[in-house]
Amino acid sequence: MDRAGLFSIGTIGKMFHLSVSSLRHYEAIGLLTPEYIDPESGYRYYSTRQFEVLNTIRYLRALDMPLQEISDFMENRDVERMEEKLLLQKQAVIEKQKRLKCIEQKIDNRLRQIADAKESVFDVVKLVQKKACRIVWVKDSLKIQEVLDIEEPLKKLEQQQAEALIFLGKVGVGISKEHLIDRNFGQYDGVFLMLDEEDTFSGDTDVLPEMLCVSIRFHGGHMEAAEQYGKLMDYVEEHKLTVNGFSREITMIDYGLTNDTEKFVTEISIPVT
Repeated sequence: MDRAGLFSIGTIGKMFHLSVSSLRHYEAIGLLTPEYIDPESGYRYYSTRQFEVLNTIRYLRALDMPLQEISDFMENRDVERMEEKLLLQKQAVIEKQKRLKCIEQKIDNRLRQIADAKESVFDVVKLVQKKACRIVWVKDSLKIQEVLDIEEPLKKLEQQQAEALIFLGKVGVGISKEHLIDRNFGQYDGVFLMLDEEDTFSGDTDVLPEMLCVSIRFHGGHMEAAEQYGKLMDYVEEHKLTVNGFSREITMIDYGLTNDTEKFVTEISIPVT
């Protein structure tokens, strides 16, 4: 065959800023077949009449339209069909923007928490005003002997959701008011998940109101918490405060961020009046 006016696959790739692998993939899915394939060498060649198709593909890919949708359009090109495809793609882009905004908010939340944890004053009991927050109860009574004791109920909760929940830095455990007063710190009475404002959750949630708490931060995790509970209850009694609910114990920095246990940061807060 006379190859005058034909362009090699490498040349076409450079002309249209497409990789050779992309052009081969387009061929494989039937989107763009080379004008000529050398039967001996297997080299692919394209003609000028395919430039319009290549420009259309590049344009639609620049709009992030899936290849399947592009292929569907190319099989039956029409103004109304293009309009329909573009409207659908616009809606897909809007939805993607919403997801990306949600991801951005989650990143900001996590960065704030890490910065807050790094600036902590450790082993000092303080009175703090905790903001209102939304939580999901995961499990009642739980004795934590290792990190995996919390994982099982969390995985069961996640399986019930249409969208994946990201638990990193948001899982808390709590001891009831009665057990705090009795200084029974050996078993937790609940496991909960703190929801970010942008989290979508299918199920019952509770809103914890803004409240005054005695709070302490320390290096370590749940296994080192009992001593810290003692310090908090000593402060409550010394200052003649009244425990007003279950504790909130959250590991702000743990294995999800570092393998160095000396860098773990856990906060315990107990609501008081």
